[in-house]
This record gives sequence, C-alpha cells and structure tokens, in this order.
Amino acid sequence: MAKSSPGQTRLGPIALLMRFVRQVFAELRKVVRPTRQELITYSSVVLVFVLIVMAFIGLVDYAVGQGVLALFG
Repeated sequence: MAKSSPGQTRLGPIALLMRFVRQVFAELRKVVRPTRQELITYSSVVLVFVLIVMAFIGLVDYAVGQGVLALFG
C-alpha cells in the first residue's frame, strides 16, 4: 500500500465519492451547448456523411458479390 506524503490526509471512500461528484458537476457547468441552428447543421452533416458511407459500402458489397458470383457461379 502506498504511503501518503506528509501533510496529506487519506480520504475515505465516501469522501472520495463526494469529491468525484463535485468534480463532475463542476465539469458539467463548463459544457457549452450548441444553439438550435448549430444542432441542425451538425445533424445534417452527420446524416449526409452516413448516407455517403452507406452508399459506398453498398456499392462495394454489390461489386464483391458480383465478383464472387462470376468467379464461383
């Protein structure tokens, strides 16, 4: 077990938990929430990107499927 340095007191599990909860709330106060317009813009960008990736994967899947079918079919 590691010894605490001089001048520091060891905290019990309840005190550690309470400090953790206080730190979580302190960090949550720092969070900047997006405006409605920013949220719409970010969501649109994500949806467009997902659609592009879906189309690419679908085309690659189709091409590989046709290649396998031609090779073994």
